[in-house]
Amino acid sequence: MNRFLWRGLLVCLILAFPLNLMAADALTEAQALYDKGGLEDIKASIDQYLKAVAANPGDYTANWQTARSYRTYADKYKKKKLTDWEKLCAEYGKKGMEYAQKAIDINGKGVEAQYYYGLSVGIYSDGVSILTALSEGLKGKTQTAFETAYQLDKTYKEAGPILSLARFWAVLPWPLKDKDASLKYYREYQATPHFATSDDAPIYLAELLLDMGGSKNKAEAKALLEKAAQGSDPYYSDWAKRLLK
Repeated sequence: MNRFLWRGLLVCLILAFPLNLMAADALTEAQALYDKGGLEDIKASIDQYLKAVAANPGDYTANWQTARSYRTYADKYKKKKLTDWEKLCAEYGKKGMEYAQKAIDINGKGVEAQYYYGLSVGIYSDGVSILTALSEGLKGKTQTAFETAYQLDKTYKEAGPILSLARFWAVLPWPLKDKDASLKYYREYQATPHFATSDDAPIYLAELLLDMGGSKNKAEAKALLEKAAQGSDPYYSDWAKRLLK
């Protein structure tokens, strides 16, 4: 390589170094904020993640973690039942899908990007309705994302891909709903150590069992809901109490 090419390469490296350093600093700060877990902490983490993406658009981690923060903020916002939660879920869910898709384009074999793409569609659907999301062609994309995450690492995020597929097949409207497929994944998730400590999975399973009907299913659902009603998370314990009625 001649000296002119070497000089050009050196200049590029020198120019890129401050941007890479800026991206790394922003990622570190964003993760620290995200780990605090409060609503405003998650919101502040989004700003830092956006700085990281701006400094290094091709960074896989920066993109999928940006998607994660958008989705997590919307989910927490919804659970607090704030006035405009549907509008916010629609907006932030769409943003989450955007950054998760960018991460998938960078690394299609990354379980994180696939998983948070699917979750972002879910929170977007909470905002606009499942029927609207279906009309926008998101059923196939969501199924692909969750199934890919399941194949890559179904134990990721406390077996999140397993639970997500179970819920996915349960909440679809007829004739897309597949109760048997949903139950299969719920039983698989039940066999993991995470089911016993989950706030949401027992309620989701109970809903499906009630939907499937039959005295045996109803008895199992009742037992699950009675235990869930005593949980520490008021969002889910209240949900369980409503179903028990």
